[in-house]
Amino acid sequence: MIRKYEKAVRNRIPEIIKADGKNCEFVVLDDARFLQEMNKKLFEVSEYNKNNSIEEIVDIVEVAYRIAELHGYNKGAIEKIRKRKNIERGNFSKNIFLISST
Repeated sequence: MIRKYEKAVRNRIPEIIKADGKNCEFVVLDDARFLQEMNKKLFEVSEYNKNNSIEEIVDIVEVAYRIAELHGYNKGAIEKIRKRKNIERGNFSKNIFLISST
């Protein structure tokens, strides 16, 4: 029985599938096409919402890092910007939910 995925996956997934005694079909996309697929993976937030899994959080972080790389930024640049934004605008540690502003 063929199971269709048609989605971007982590690098070792084909290897893992083959090690499990199964076959798989995949292609390597160019950066522009892969960026489109990674943008779709941002919807994995909905997977996290279903089960609150730390594994899904890790996937979200990895997707964000890869999208940034495809835009020419590395993890160091991301961390630098994250720290700057924390200083300038704060982070989310106080659980503030903004109702309105005038």
